[in-house]
Amino acid sequence: MEALKVGIRLNGRKHDETRAPQVELSKSEYGYVELDWGQTKLTCRVTSSIVKPYTDRPFEGIFNINCEISSMALAKFENGRNSSDEVLISRLIEKAIKRSNSLDLESLCIIAGEKVWNIQVDLNFLNYDGNFVDVGCLGVMLALHHFRKPDISIINGGEDIIVHDVDERQPVALSILHVPICLTYSFFNPSDKESNLKGEANDEIYIMDADLKEELNRDGSIVITLNKNRELIQISKNGGIPIDAQMLIELSFKAIGKVDELTDWIKKLILEHEQERYKEMNLKMLEVTADR
Repeated sequence: MEALKVGIRLNGRKHDETRAPQVELSKSEYGYVELDWGQTKLTCRVTSSIVKPYTDRPFEGIFNINCEISSMALAKFENGRNSSDEVLISRLIEKAIKRSNSLDLESLCIIAGEKVWNIQVDLNFLNYDGNFVDVGCLGVMLALHHFRKPDISIINGGEDIIVHDVDERQPVALSILHVPICLTYSFFNPSDKESNLKGEANDEIYIMDADLKEELNRDGSIVITLNKNRELIQISKNGGIPIDAQMLIELSFKAIGKVDELTDWIKKLILEHEQERYKEMNLKMLEVTADR
């Protein structure tokens, strides 16, 4: 606490500085991503299948996010049993991505009322050093951008479909309407709790992207989810010390710059990966104008 009062964090970062992400995109499997956010590590895999749509939504595909945190990440998480923290993390990620309609579900429709794409995201946390919500949301969006579903052909007047192999036809990218980015701020109360509860003191110290030690000692947190269109998707504050409304507005405006930075980083990374894959697989030979 004394270090935070003078603007110093034990990990050497500034109060509004995040850790640098390290990403590995699979070259052999579409939709598989390994993400390291400092010592927080996760894997994310996107798979697809053709199923029958829900009867009340015949024109929409199905999209699900499965979040799993094993005891390998941290001892307090139990295998096969969802703790309150795990449920909260899963719901925040699902609300940020699925409920904000980040993925265009109507584009997943093949034959209305009969066949649609089912997109399944499996998010596995391998090591925990704080900030699962932000890292999980970023990992899912990276995997969705990286994923490609097989191309299809509809035959016999819409009665049957042919699913083409990825070696036969170029697979198709998902239609992503916007890129939600979660940012978590952690708060520390330098004064006594009574003054804070009465509103006599509003001198809370906030930091971005807390690690495990900081999370264990913080007095509260808030998750702000935004996209590059300046749309506020969610604000989630689960307990902890009360936060002044003016500070909440200030944090939201400060988060915009980081949201723009991470969104551009995702798109640049996916573009570079596609260009590299295009050259390695010599896909230029499949173009109409290619010399054969």
